[in-house]
Amino acid sequence: MGKLRIFLEMIKFEHTIFALPFAYLGAFLAADGVPTLAQIVWITLAMVGARTAAMSLNRLIDRHIDARNPRTSKRAIPAGLLGASEVYVYVVLSFLLLGIAAYQLNMLALKLMPIAVFVLVLYSYTKRFTWLCHFVLGLALGLAPAGAWIGITGHWALAPVLLGLGVLTWVAGFDIVYACQDAEFDRKEGLYSIPSVFGIKRGMEVSTVLHVLAPMLFIAVGIVQGMSFLYFTGVAAAIFLLYRQHRIISAEDLSKIGIAFFNLNGYLSVLLFVFSLLDLLLR
Repeated sequence: MGKLRIFLEMIKFEHTIFALPFAYLGAFLAADGVPTLAQIVWITLAMVGARTAAMSLNRLIDRHIDARNPRTSKRAIPAGLLGASEVYVYVVLSFLLLGIAAYQLNMLALKLMPIAVFVLVLYSYTKRFTWLCHFVLGLALGLAPAGAWIGITGHWALAPVLLGLGVLTWVAGFDIVYACQDAEFDRKEGLYSIPSVFGIKRGMEVSTVLHVLAPMLFIAVGIVQGMSFLYFTGVAAAIFLLYRQHRIISAEDLSKIGIAFFNLNGYLSVLLFVFSLLDLLLR
């Protein structure tokens, strides 16, 4: 149990809250209401499997870099609290859980699963060769609502594409801000991020643009799906939270990144889902 607690802390299991509400949003929109209990369970397990595998791989692939970075040197693998072989076991089990969940949903979800796995694995390598790494992470999380939609309906549609793009721009925007903490270290290590390549100030500007695009895409989802004022109230709350996080951090003061990254973005995903659920239940 001690090892399990260390593992869950290492992968920041509680941060599943960033992606899981959007996966549920994709599922509930696809069902135009409430999916079956079985579908909700399998989508939840698919998300847990996908995120656990992705975070575990990221910690494994970056363990030598993490050991050299003062901010991350005390993570479980560099600190010797977990062995690489132990974490590989969790990766295999997590991908197995993802595969079982996709199979239980429908065959299209299972057939498309390798694409999700490829993106999840690719992300951990991208900062070694491109500053577009933030967008690959956004794509990885943006696949959550699209995958959930397919898991419910078994086919594509415009709404999950727009929702996935909205999540992509939202995630890429806050990941750029988070990367500002390591801009100097990344530059010295020859690693790529928008802050390390173009500077923190330019990174903040790009993040702002992305966080203008994200709610525009969420609004487009509401229009396509014929949502009511409740859904758009949720989008308004998201806009306020995005505005707030860009007010409390700047290129000159990154001290509140923790609040902006973890708290406000967690509230955003939950609030947007809750208002969307109310819309679907009360229409």
